[in-house]
Amino acid sequence: MSSSNGGKVFSILGKNLKANTKADLEPYITELADLTDVEEVHFGGNSLGVEACQAIAAVLKEKKNLKIVDLADIFTGRLISEIPHALSALCDALIDSPALVELDLSDNAFGGRCADAMVPFLENNTVFQNFKLNNNGMGPAGGTIVANALYENAVRAKAAGRESQLRVLVCGRNRLENGSAPAWAKAFEAHGLLREVRMPQNGIRMEGIAAIAKGLAACPNLEVLDLQDNTATRSGTRAIVRQLTKWPQLREINLSDCLLGKAGGIALAASLEAGSNPKLETLKLQYGEFDKRTIEILAVAITQHLKNLTTLEINGNQADPEDECIEKLREALRVHDHEDALDELDDMEEPESEEEEEETEEEESESEDEEQKEAEKEGISPEAKAGEDDGVDAGADDKGKPVSDKETDDLANALAKVTV
Repeated sequence: MSSSNGGKVFSILGKNLKANTKADLEPYITELADLTDVEEVHFGGNSLGVEACQAIAAVLKEKKNLKIVDLADIFTGRLISEIPHALSALCDALIDSPALVELDLSDNAFGGRCADAMVPFLENNTVFQNFKLNNNGMGPAGGTIVANALYENAVRAKAAGRESQLRVLVCGRNRLENGSAPAWAKAFEAHGLLREVRMPQNGIRMEGIAAIAKGLAACPNLEVLDLQDNTATRSGTRAIVRQLTKWPQLREINLSDCLLGKAGGIALAASLEAGSNPKLETLKLQYGEFDKRTIEILAVAITQHLKNLTTLEINGNQADPEDECIEKLREALRVHDHEDALDELDDMEEPESEEEEEETEEEESESEDEEQKEAEKEGISPEAKAGEDDGVDAGADDKGKPVSDKETDDLANALAKVTV
């Protein structure tokens, strides 16, 4: 039997089937057809051909109680010529699925050429809430197609007098790069009730991150922002910081491996110190290229505002694990009985000398100038330019008074020049 929970869950997950035809799926396909109240289906860990997918699609189309459809990792060993037809059959079967909550298409290496197969579903099913498209090799062109389809979804929902239902978007490891960032920004702005956005490991650089952050500023209910292993640098980080107060419900920030830089790290920590996101539970800032000045400000932020912080990752940055700044950080966590929140510090870098620091800052500035020129060539908005607007949105101090952009940014700039 492949069903459980009174026939509400059907799964052939991890059976390593190689199914080319409907017959290859027996007896599973018949069993699924007989489950009148099935709500979850899991097909991952199998290799499904076109005819097999068409057989599955025919059954799924009749299941009106479907909530979870897991189609992750179903095309291993399949030719790229097969996948668009198979994917199209499966997605089209779900267009009119009235109860659908989640569709997971992760870990299918179909690339950008298969993006069009998802478009009819993405544009027309306006009830699904969670869309997971992780590790698919979409590229900037495929990413743009998906993002534009999601934008159209929001437009159609609004035209029908309904709010967007999209709450969770996972699209990591897809080489989205800067080229697709404007389309994602537009989609995020249209889906203003998003709660969770995860886009790690996409090769997105600072201008793309700035565009995405601006789009997400229209999502006041955002709880999770994961941009791990993209390249923010100073200006991309500050673009995120400018929007932090727009997300009062934020519980998790993951900017590990994003090369925040010293000034970027200070700007982020200063915003948190001003009380921008008091509900934070998880803060991941590993390998961010910031130093003890950021850590010292974080300690104050934790003491004053981050009483719910239970996970803090700062490994790989520039500070001695025995330095006073680390002890202050531990003390701050201890105030809220979260002394175990701090992760390992076994790969911390040695602090730079004054000369090395000056060279680093000069290199960062030159690199950002080059990035900006490239962004303008690509047609990405120049608003992320490092020197154009380094201010951050106002936060609340202990008395609830707003802290101006200039005040917070002046602090970041001043501290960035301090020699440790």
